[in-house]
Amino acid sequence: MPDIDVARVRRLFDQADARRGDFILREISSRLFERLEYIRLDARAVLDAGCGSGADAALLAGRFPDARLLGVDHAPRRLGAGALDTRVGMPRWLSRWMRPSGALKLAADMGVLPLAPSSLDMIWSSLALHWHPAPHSVFPEWHRVLRTHGLLLFSAFGPDTLKEVREAFALADPGAAPTAHVAAFTDMHDYGDMLVAAGFATPVMDAERLTLTYSSAASLWDDVRALGGNAAGARHHGLLGRQARRRLDAALDACRDAEGRYQLSFEIIYGHAWKGEPRTTAAGETIVRLERGPRRPGNTPG
Repeated sequence: MPDIDVARVRRLFDQADARRGDFILREISSRLFERLEYIRLDARAVLDAGCGSGADAALLAGRFPDARLLGVDHAPRRLGAGALDTRVGMPRWLSRWMRPSGALKLAADMGVLPLAPSSLDMIWSSLALHWHPAPHSVFPEWHRVLRTHGLLLFSAFGPDTLKEVREAFALADPGAAPTAHVAAFTDMHDYGDMLVAAGFATPVMDAERLTLTYSSAASLWDDVRALGGNAAGARHHGLLGRQARRRLDAALDACRDAEGRYQLSFEIIYGHAWKGEPRTTAAGETIVRLERGPRRPGNTPG
């Protein structure tokens, strides 16, 4: 499981400049949306899990104009004005969000949703799941709030994300723990196993790798911080010494391309799955479905 400090994630995103790194968030959202365009779904209630400032709401509203939209995020300041903080108690009128009058934004843990079972037709989550410390508990919660035949569609950072930064820190601070300077991200196959374990049907996983280039190391570091920085629980809490800093700069310089630009890699994982027919009753009894086959000749009732 990822070693993620949730309080650290909240502070980093509350303090981050939303303009920095936004281009990669918007690019991945558009690529995730392309996958949605090939899926037939009539959604009446849609959740954006890890919605940030709510930039994906326009995409979702365009695809599902009659749906009720709900956005949930752990960083209240990124949600902006008008957001409700569920940590101070849920208002009684929250159920009224089920109306097509714009998106309601809640500050809440996407792994502990203040929603009734089977209340959503779709869950959308773009580049947010990797910041949760227990994704294996998030998937069962998402399965709980989806209706039967509901859709889950998500993207997340994979293990090769920020590999140049990870390798540079390994050279600069060789005795440090693996996540001392860069958080570790979950593998695509592990996400697939979690989906199956949570009860989702026919999960589909794939990944792609993108490389961004920068004219200066300072610009690279600005984007790393804006995209979440290091939220690992076992992160290094002090500052690098001068010699370690020089080794870090030299290691990053060695990763520059033929034109002298700094490189930063991202592994993007995409996944989608459906909530199938229930296998057990609320009491835990196994459901057996019998289908009537075609009648054989001579068996037609007189």
